[in-house]
Amino acid sequence: MKVGLFFGTFNPIHVGHLIIANHLAEYSDLDQVWFIVTPHSPFKKKSSLLEDNHRYQMVDRATEDYPNLRASDIEFKLSQPNYTINTLTHIEEKYPDYKFCLIMGEDNLKNFHKWKNYELILKQNDIYVYPRITKGNVESQYKNYKSIIHVNAPIMELSSTFIRNAIKEGKNVRPMLPEHVWLYLDEMNFYK
Repeated sequence: MKVGLFFGTFNPIHVGHLIIANHLAEYSDLDQVWFIVTPHSPFKKKSSLLEDNHRYQMVDRATEDYPNLRASDIEFKLSQPNYTINTLTHIEEKYPDYKFCLIMGEDNLKNFHKWKNYELILKQNDIYVYPRITKGNVESQYKNYKSIIHVNAPIMELSSTFIRNAIKEGKNVRPMLPEHVWLYLDEMNFYK
């Protein structure tokens, strides 16, 4: 089985995340997409995140109606901060019969050279890159790299930051969130 790993803090998960993941599950050679809920990204401040379990619950609820999408809390059990190379090593040992690939937005590819052991990731794993409207250029070294697969997925310019700020401002964000996620956020009174 070929599985795409979609890493993120998902604070919160929104319809843009689901559209990208579902597109990859339906229109690429990936059999499944796993949302890897990251407790602590080395590039983000932990203080701005909801508790790990709440973010996992939202991803789990968001993916429950999609058989090829699933939530994963595998990084919760690993040392922090979470480095992708460590998670890949752990997940490949745990599921030796699966082939794992990374999923990332074009904006993340610009900073990929800053990731721990990025050369090893490129050597051992395919990376599915979906388009984003970005400023600046993607490093030319990645443009024609054999393990980097550019996917013609819909461009989603919706962010979790925008949603959190809109909730703080009292705006209606319900159309931007999967129904189960919106109900959970509303019930728990998050981001207000």
